[in-house]
Order: sequence, then C-alpha cells, then structure tokens
Amino acid sequence: MLICSNLLRALSRKFKTQILRQNSSTIFALSSGLGKCGVAVIRVSGPEAGTAISKLTTLKELPQPRTVVLRSIKHPISNELIDKGLILWLPGPRSFTGEDSSEFHVHGGVAVINGLLDALASMPKFKLAEPGEFTRRAFSNGKLDLTEVEGLADLLQAETEAQRKQALLQADGSLSKLYENWRHVLKHSVANLEAHIDFEETETLEDGLVDNVVKNIEVLSADINKHMRDGRKGEILRRGVKAVILGEPNVGKSSLLNLLCQRPASIVTPISGTTRDVIQVTLNIQGYPLVLSDTAGLRKDSQDVIELEGMSRAVDIYQKADLVILVIDFQNYSNWCHRHAADFKTYILHYIKELGVSDLINDPKDGQTMFKKECVVVLNKTDLDSKAVCDKIHKNIVKLSCKTEAGISDLVTVLAQHLKILCGEPSQEHPSMNQVRHREQLLKCQKHLQSFLEDASKNKPDLVIMAEHLRKALTSLGKLIGTVTSEEILDLIFREFCIGK
Repeated sequence: MLICSNLLRALSRKFKTQILRQNSSTIFALSSGLGKCGVAVIRVSGPEAGTAISKLTTLKELPQPRTVVLRSIKHPISNELIDKGLILWLPGPRSFTGEDSSEFHVHGGVAVINGLLDALASMPKFKLAEPGEFTRRAFSNGKLDLTEVEGLADLLQAETEAQRKQALLQADGSLSKLYENWRHVLKHSVANLEAHIDFEETETLEDGLVDNVVKNIEVLSADINKHMRDGRKGEILRRGVKAVILGEPNVGKSSLLNLLCQRPASIVTPISGTTRDVIQVTLNIQGYPLVLSDTAGLRKDSQDVIELEGMSRAVDIYQKADLVILVIDFQNYSNWCHRHAADFKTYILHYIKELGVSDLINDPKDGQTMFKKECVVVLNKTDLDSKAVCDKIHKNIVKLSCKTEAGISDLVTVLAQHLKILCGEPSQEHPSMNQVRHREQLLKCQKHLQSFLEDASKNKPDLVIMAEHLRKALTSLGKLIGTVTSEEILDLIFREFCIGK
C-alpha cells in the first residue's frame, strides 16, 4: 500500500508539473470578431496577465478585480499611444481559464487591433494563443469538463434557436451532472464490492451489501439504455436535419427549394430533367436547422448518362436523409386517379414505386404509419385546378402552388412539426447526447455493466472479476467527461474552436 501511495503521489506531481510547464507562457488573442467593429476585445491569460496591464498602461497598481477602468494603452517599447480603452483584471482562479487573466476593450479598427497584438507579442513569455487554447486551459484547470467544452464549441457554432438551447444546456453542465451522478453510483458500488472482498472475514458488513450493488447497477444500466434510446435526437439537432426533395422530373422540386430559401439556388426551366446534381441549402425553420437537398427527378425510361448519374446521387441522398419531402404534380395525380378510379393513398403507393424508392413504405400488415422515414407529401401546382377538387385531398397532404406561393405557410408549419419530432426539445431534465463520441463510450460502459450482471447471476459469482467490470465501466464514463483522456481526443475536440476562445 505504501509503494502504491508513493507511486500515485509521484505521478500526481509529474502531471501537475507538466500542466504548469505547459501553461508557463502567457497567451493572448483577439476574442471578438475579425474586421471593423465598434469594440474589440483582446484576451490575455497566464502568469504574466497582470504584467500586461502594468506594462501597457499608466496604472501603478492592478485595478480592483472585475472592475472596469479607462486608461491609455501604450506600446511597452516605443511608449507610443495605441488607443484609449477599458481594462479588466481577472485574477485566478476566478476567471474563465482558472489562471490570472486580463482583457483590453479597445476600438475595433484593424490598425488598433494589430497595434495592441504587436505590443503584447513584444513582451517576454507572451505568445499568440492557438485555436481553443483558452478553453483547453480552462479544462486543464478543472473549470470545465469535456462535455461542457463540447457544449461551448456547439454554442459558438449554433445557427438556430433550438441548437442554441441544446448547446447552452450542455455548456451549463446538464450532461455533466447526469454522467457525474452515474459515476458516483459506480464508484460507490466499486467501493462496496472491494470492502466486501477485503473485509468479509474480519469485519461485520451490512447484510445484503452485494445484492444492493447488483440492484443499483441494474437501475443504472436501465437509465443508460433509456438515455441512448433517444432516436439520436441530440445528434440530429446538432448537425441539422437532412431532408431530401424527391419526385418525378418537372413536378416543381427546384421551384420548391427556391421558394423555401427565398433565392434562386436551383435552376428552373420548363425542360424536364434540368436538375442533374444535388443542390443543398441550410434553412432555419422555426428555430430548427434543416439541411435541404434538391435532387434530379426520378424516372425509369432515361438513357442519358448524366441524368442517370444524377438520379443515382438522388437515391443516395434519399438513403441518408432523415426527412423526405415528396413532391407530386397535381394534374398528374388528378389524371391518374381519374383513369384508375383510385384514391390518393393508392396513387401515393404507385408514385413511390415508379420513383424506385419502395423501401420508403412500411408493410401495412405491421399496423405502423405509412412511411418508414418522416415524410411530407406536397401536392404542387394546385393553382392549375379548381379549389373544390383541392379540398377533397386528405388534410395531412400539403397543397401548394410554387407559382402563387399559396400554401407555403402551411408547408413551413408541417415541416416544423416533423423537425420537432426528429430533434426533440432541449430539456434540462432530460438532456440529449449529441456526439458520436458520447454514444461510443456509453456503449462500452453498458458492455461492462452487462458483463457484471451476467457474472452476478451465476451460482458462485467472482466478486473480484465483478469489481473489475465496474472499474472498466467507470473508465468509460471517465473518458466521456474527461477525467480519463488522451491527447488525440483532446486535439480533435479543441480543434473546433477559433483563436481567442
């Protein structure tokens, strides 16, 4: 035990020394946006952050922490005035990075910014920060765990309201608290098992100690399973819902894309088969991100090599899509139903078969919904037929005219409903994981928990092996929040950040 303790202390000292050596330099960077702006913020962090204030200003003493002061800012070598600006002193550990930090708020002209950055670069032990280096130091100093870091990165990238809410919840620790609670259960369970192993013969232990551990692990395993059975809502919201517009040639797919994005993103002509390649746009639909792809029209009788390649790409995009927007020409539908004396559902089945995407339809024997994927059926060109005929169509079908824009608000409402189903609503009580990395580590954790439960069900379970299963599960959760890390994983995560964050 003494050897182990000494080894742990030595490793701890080595680790702390590495962090101190790594953070011995003072970093600086522009934290506000590039280009001309009203105010620019230059952030400084490290042991010389206070020196930056004393060398660049007339202050003889550092200002009160977290109190803004207005001062002239001069170059430390030439003593030339750079600008007048606001100075902020943030001594560690009560700062974003956990280190001594300072901020310079100056006018946002390019020359002012470059002058201040040049002044900081001229000082010994100062260096320009790398992308994400401020946040990496915050992580190293225990100010953020890895899930909070990822949430912060997502917050910087968020383009819609739902993405912002999800990222903010994660950056604020919603996932961290959940995973820490699970780690607490595992640590407590390992401690109880090891106590039973070490002291069973010499100490009086609580009755049913091992049984209680097994029950706790059963509950934990069920909670993790429930957390993972979320339809990947968090991941879909983070990257955006992939939607594809499908239909025959010349039914108005490109016109629909242009109408939704309010610009001529796709070429529209009366010539059948104009669209050959995939045209993709990103939209914000009532706070949800939609990555919408216009594709080549699908038909069986084409001999054109380029059109065939376009159709192949359309089917490939369809296979990867979360949401299908099926566009139908109103006149084609009306004529077909008149000839075959059929209803709209029968026509839909025929239409999908003709498109060659029959796998979109569920087997009616299973009693499920009609479509395997989320699907919106759009009946376009309704301006060419009477309103009386339109009113007979099923209420769940969106009736639209890309020419007159009649029905576009209904389509947006229906799209938003489907996006909400696919993405869910960000919630503090039920946070969603939104990274493939999270799912991978939880699957590994579950594998070890299942091995534990299988061993526990044996007539003579080996408690030593069972405890080892729990330790491995604990390691997986540690990798999830960053208590167990590798430099490769950290590099991948912090690469998402910009300079100054």
